[in-house]
Amino acid sequence: MKMKLKMIFAATALIVAPALSMACPAHTKQAMSCADGMTYDQESHSCVLIAS
Repeated sequence: MKMKLKMIFAATALIVAPALSMACPAHTKQAMSCADGMTYDQESHSCVLIAS
C-alpha cells in the first residue's frame, strides 16, 4: 500500500511540474540579438535591416 501511494505522488509530481514551469511568467520573454546593422522587429518577430 505504501509503495502504491509513493508511485501516485511521484506520478503526480512529474505531471504537475512541467505544467507549472510553463505557466511561469518569467519565461515569456526571450533575449534576441541581431547582427550588426540589424534590429529586432516586434511585429515580424525577426531581425530587419536598419534603414539609413
